Amino acid sequence: QVQLVESGGGLVQPGGSLRLSCAASGTGSEIYTMSWYRQAPEKPREMVATLTYLGRPYYSDSVKGRFTISRDNGKNTVHLEMNNLKREDTAVYYCWILTTVVSWGQGTQVIVSS
Repeated sequence: QVQLVESGGGLVQPGGSLRLSCAASGTGSEIYTMSWYRQAPEKPREMVATLTYLGRPYYSDSVKGRFTISRDNGKNTVHLEMNNLKREDTAVYYCWILTTVVSWGQGTQVIVSS
């Protein structure tokens, strides 16, 4: 059974930085794609950043140039480095991975506020 454990969320002032991490265990097979999604209150869940099996990153327009997704293959861990955070980045952030099944993390709250 795949388990995803997220960490790194919290409260940060506008312009600040946070680093989210998601550790995957029990995958039992190759991890093809690792992504971060977010869901703000009363808004649909949206993809923030994706890292393909070949290591190619994709970002939503709203975070391009500010967020960086990376993967630690040896530990099946994916990170999201978030810089120059804005109030509109406030959301619950979810880790998502694709192996032979789709798996979601439990979510970690990010609040950007002064």
